[in-house]
Amino acid sequence: MADEDELDRLLDKLTLRAKVRLLTGATTWRTAAEPDLELGELVLSDGPAGVRGESWDERRTSVLLPSASALAATWDEQLVGELGGLLASEARRKGVDVVLAPNLNLHRTPLAGRHFECFSEDPLLAGRIGAALIRGIQAHGVAATAKHFVANDAETDRLTVDARIDERTLREVHLAPFEAAVAAGVRLVMAGYNRVNNTTMTAHALLTTPLKSEWGFDGVVVSDWGAVRSTRDTARAGLDLQMPGPADEWGERLVRAVASGEVEEAAVDDKVRRLLRLAAWAGALGRPRRRVRPHLPPRQARALARRAVAAGAVLLANRGVLPLDRTRLNTVAVIGAAAARTRTQGGGSAGVFPQDEVSLLDGIRAGLRGRARVVHLPGPAPDGPPPPLDPVTGSDPRTSTPGVLLRVLDADGTELYAEHRNSGRQLEPPLPPGAHTVEISARLHPRTSGAWRIGIAGFGRLSLHLDGDPLLEGEFAPTTDDPAVLHVSPPTHTVTARLTAGRTPLLVARRELAAGTGRATVVGVQPPGPGRAQALAAAARAAREADAAVVVVGTGEQHEAEGRDRTHLTLGPGQDALVRAVARANPRTVAVVNSGGPVELPWRDDVGALLLAWFPGQEAGGGLADVLLGRTEPGGRLPTTWPARLADAPVTRTRPDAGRLPYDEGIHVGHRGWLRARRTPAYWFGHGLGYTTWAYDALSGPAHTTVGEDVTVRVRLRNTGPRPGREVVQVYLSRPGTGSVDRPERWLAGWTAVRAQPGETAVAQVRIPARALSHWDVHRGGWRTEPGPYRVLAGRSAGELPLTLCFLAREEA
Repeated sequence: MADEDELDRLLDKLTLRAKVRLLTGATTWRTAAEPDLELGELVLSDGPAGVRGESWDERRTSVLLPSASALAATWDEQLVGELGGLLASEARRKGVDVVLAPNLNLHRTPLAGRHFECFSEDPLLAGRIGAALIRGIQAHGVAATAKHFVANDAETDRLTVDARIDERTLREVHLAPFEAAVAAGVRLVMAGYNRVNNTTMTAHALLTTPLKSEWGFDGVVVSDWGAVRSTRDTARAGLDLQMPGPADEWGERLVRAVASGEVEEAAVDDKVRRLLRLAAWAGALGRPRRRVRPHLPPRQARALARRAVAAGAVLLANRGVLPLDRTRLNTVAVIGAAAARTRTQGGGSAGVFPQDEVSLLDGIRAGLRGRARVVHLPGPAPDGPPPPLDPVTGSDPRTSTPGVLLRVLDADGTELYAEHRNSGRQLEPPLPPGAHTVEISARLHPRTSGAWRIGIAGFGRLSLHLDGDPLLEGEFAPTTDDPAVLHVSPPTHTVTARLTAGRTPLLVARRELAAGTGRATVVGVQPPGPGRAQALAAAARAAREADAAVVVVGTGEQHEAEGRDRTHLTLGPGQDALVRAVARANPRTVAVVNSGGPVELPWRDDVGALLLAWFPGQEAGGGLADVLLGRTEPGGRLPTTWPARLADAPVTRTRPDAGRLPYDEGIHVGHRGWLRARRTPAYWFGHGLGYTTWAYDALSGPAHTTVGEDVTVRVRLRNTGPRPGREVVQVYLSRPGTGSVDRPERWLAGWTAVRAQPGETAVAQVRIPARALSHWDVHRGGWRTEPGPYRVLAGRSAGELPLTLCFLAREEA
């Protein structure tokens, strides 16, 4: 790696125009090369659940990990570090130098559409888990990116929203995970689309102070894709790299701004030096680099992804039903559409095409093969758009190969491009010269006769024809310029058509291409299902005749996606009725919730057990079956408080008023806000059960400490249950008395996990960092700790803390 003197020498070789050229991406996913410096391109790719690479192509698959919310639910930095290594291995396999992960924005409100892609409501948990992922990625020579700096916590008007946040809240809550990322050595920080206190983040002073000056960040600040909207202000700020390219905001405009004195050339030099430093670290500077092979073979990668599913699964309730005893099972009813088509990831730019998704139904069948019969009932038809055409539902009309035919036509209908593809979800169809229309066609293979739902997603002029007959034709203009909606998840327009089993009608879907509408085209079909009453009766009958029932419910594609926030937390009357019907029919009912963030569970007290699966990634079925059948313990603890009802949540506002979104809750985010409001949630932050029980016996620690020093406490606990287990011991702080500063009623200060055999005692040693006692003093512009008494509380969640002790923080003599 080049030293600083070498970087300066290289910088002196460049003209101003050559320097500026390096500061804007050469393509959507690549930086510019400079042969005179032996500087190669850097390849960037979306994360954090998988590494997609440079294109959306279902044939170029990726290992898909559980969602970020599931990773934080592990409360396991070592495991998350291993998963970071897996992402690095995937990046190496795909020729990627920079992974755009982790997302360190907080779960400020349960309605946030991108909740699944963020870790936690708590800045300490988000910071430590994010730092672990960063260390895991970068240990293998792949750069990580902390995003989206800062307060990019909701999707409504996210390109322009102005988050109004006081200085103390910024420092203690929203900047804290990024500070932890910098301390972990993160190589890039991504500036978000939003504004903070009336300044867009790509031009914000926060990119310099505290990021570069106070924290000593020596890496590259990259823009979110398309977030640079001006020249002078962004160039003067701490932004270093504009993406994607080619783009006009810097380029020649920046050259002219430097020539006119509006931007100092020293500022450009600093940006280029940072980019060269990153390239040198990544091996893209100097002699031609040799691509490093992935260090994890496929079998090990899948095994690690499967272990992560179980480690993040949260057992919210258990009334003696789990784990299921395989030796006593003859028939198991697995119920719900999400059991057979388990949702493995949320929607948006971070999505990948997984290598081989294992549904929960397949996982249970594999786990009980040769032991018990597994019966599946789908229940009422799920809401949302029809799933994309796949090799089961369609075949290429030219070759009869399972899948679809993708064509690109000119304005006269002449074929410019044609290729067999596996899926009706084509986000980046090729654009040969003269491209005018994208066409996806397939012979349908209905196995059921009746009224099928057929949909097409995209913008502009759309049409659907079945055996030449028009089903839909119209012009559908974009209602937003959000890139996630335009390029990844455009709305679906649905019609119904009667299909007959055994016949193979030809479906042809077309969308015309136009500027500003993207090119994503998605065609889906959905078979008819039984009526709701009939479906519920069949599900209840199957549950009644089984030894145990597993009912799976969750959010659909219309929920939990980048580019839009949620408007409610309900699963819908059909899914709620399904759980109630199954639970009434069989007391040994396990409800599995397949969502990335909180949902309302009005039937939570009616089921025998309740397991939160999150969006569990491609190994969903195997990992969840391991938990249900007792091969492994559910390891997860909630990284976010779950409300019983949306109305109970302290923060629910995502919609700006006149462009402004006030963060009126201040430092009282998440469980802090629940405690302040004196409200009781359905499940507290940190909650989660295992397959054994624990008794918390004693908490010990110092009687006093010196301001500025860490504090270490010890928690003694016993495994009082029948199985070996792991317990996440959580430690919180509170400030008895009034004090001179507003503090939360209590706040997370540290945690560690212990393991013990039945009857064994374990001692958890938890370090409370000195910063946990501090607050940001806006008058002095720094961190300050009030001397006086502090209380330590220890237990298994923010709402269950049986042990306490007090110590005195004293100034140095």
